[in-house]
Amino acid sequence: MTFEPAIGLEVHAQLLTGSKLFCGCSTRFGAPPNSQTCPVCLGLPGALPAINRQAVTMAVKAALALGCRVNPVSVFARKNYFYPDMPRGYQISQFDLPLGEHGSIAVFSGERTDGGKIVNRREKTFGITRLHMEDDAGKSIHDGLPETETKSYVNLNRTGVPLVEIVSAPDFRSSQEAYDFVVHLRKTLLYLGVCDGNMEEGSLRCDANVSVRPKGTAALGTKVEIKNLNSFRFMQRALDYEIERQKRVLSGGGRVVQETRLWDESEGRTFSMRSKEEAHDYRYFPEPDLPPLRLDPEWIAGVAAELPELPGARMKRFMSDYALGADDALLLTSTAATAAYFEECARESANPRAAANWVMGDLARALKNSGGEIEESPVTARELAALIRTIDSGEISGKIAKTVFEEMVRTGEPAVDLIGRMGLRQVSDEASLVAVIDKVIAANPKQLEEYRSGKTRVIAYFVGQVMKETRGQANPRMVNELLERKLAGGST
Repeated sequence: MTFEPAIGLEVHAQLLTGSKLFCGCSTRFGAPPNSQTCPVCLGLPGALPAINRQAVTMAVKAALALGCRVNPVSVFARKNYFYPDMPRGYQISQFDLPLGEHGSIAVFSGERTDGGKIVNRREKTFGITRLHMEDDAGKSIHDGLPETETKSYVNLNRTGVPLVEIVSAPDFRSSQEAYDFVVHLRKTLLYLGVCDGNMEEGSLRCDANVSVRPKGTAALGTKVEIKNLNSFRFMQRALDYEIERQKRVLSGGGRVVQETRLWDESEGRTFSMRSKEEAHDYRYFPEPDLPPLRLDPEWIAGVAAELPELPGARMKRFMSDYALGADDALLLTSTAATAAYFEECARESANPRAAANWVMGDLARALKNSGGEIEESPVTARELAALIRTIDSGEISGKIAKTVFEEMVRTGEPAVDLIGRMGLRQVSDEASLVAVIDKVIAANPKQLEEYRSGKTRVIAYFVGQVMKETRGQANPRMVNELLERKLAGGST
């Protein structure tokens, strides 16, 4: 029997506010443990929460960008459970009346070959069930191994940090689709400026619900939750493992047990954390200290009007306006800054294809080597465009341009200044090139005879010798034209 997976994701994104969701404590990462707390986020008696307006605005932006209907009235609820890093004994979240519902997002997703290459990338639409606001718990730190003496610590700085939880429909049929979705979601949140997307710091976290079913059937199989996936690569590997594990269980006549599992990267497998019978009863009820969140429809419309061009729309525009393929457009819209850099370079150079190649190639390598971001590039988009124009005009060759670009990265000097200072302008004077060609032909009678006997590929040798004589500054197109005429016995 052939099985197919059905995957749904729950993504927690920390909103990029300076203070917490219900109090004025800082959200700065890396502060000394337990230094960013107050009676409100610790849930001390008599301390009352007050909603962070900026967090609401950011959450509404995210909901609108994901195509959700923003509810004019949403309700905060207490989600009751005990954990050492939950000082109140409950989390303030949203339950039956969330901020946003019934959205969808279009993602360019592909198929992964056995070699890891992504092919057949095309646009697919995935449903968003809901987006709701909640505050975060603290963090438990365990020092030591289970078989030795272990000390545990609690850092409550994260307690009360504002989050949105984005719950997808179970629409993903492969780990690659889930991977592409989360990458696109993170990119969207970055474009909006509502989350920094830093998975290492916990700003973006993902849980996955995985089931398998006989291919062609509509009913979902038994769901297994995989919690706390804090990297794209770990998420994809965990999904692949869990899908195959469930297929093996069902193929062997067994039954998949509904449970929560964790991913062990060192062993490359998931393992059971708790069974369904141990699942929490959260006993949700409306938060008595917070009134319903009421949003003016005109205010929501104003937020919608201020949304930037989102990565999906920008990607499709790049494919249309600049004749780019899906893979190139995906790379060039990886960040808003990269997209803006490319577009300025394409416009100023009047050569979008060359601009794309330089941004994805030489510039990307230079930034990787320096550890910098494109906003910090020593070569501006305007100056890279100027370099491209010198190639297109025949002033320098593509090979020389590589040398010029390296100097631009090192010194920050404009291309035109470097070309003049380094004496790198391309030789396009016919008389000068003919003189060099005559010299090269005279020095290589054997190769001349080979060419005239029908071995025409030997022309590449002559081209190389001419370029060597001119230190790479000869115009390649002219060199080829002049050589062909000369070697054929005609006059130049």
